[in-house]
Amino acid sequence: MFWPMLAVALGFLGIAVLGVLAVKVFLEVQRLGRQVAHTTQRIQSAAEELESAAVGLARTGETLR
Repeated sequence: MFWPMLAVALGFLGIAVLGVLAVKVFLEVQRLGRQVAHTTQRIQSAAEELESAAVGLARTGETLR
């Protein structure tokens, strides 16, 4: 009777550990998603600034002719 109860207890503990790890993974994925969104916004902003600078540089090049 001891071994079946031990097996059930260990099974339950294993499932509990997997549940805790799943929650941790879920929270880290959410954090990663927020970081990706923030980085995407920064890249978009930098691309817009680069485009603006390129337009200004093109205008300057045209006036030098």
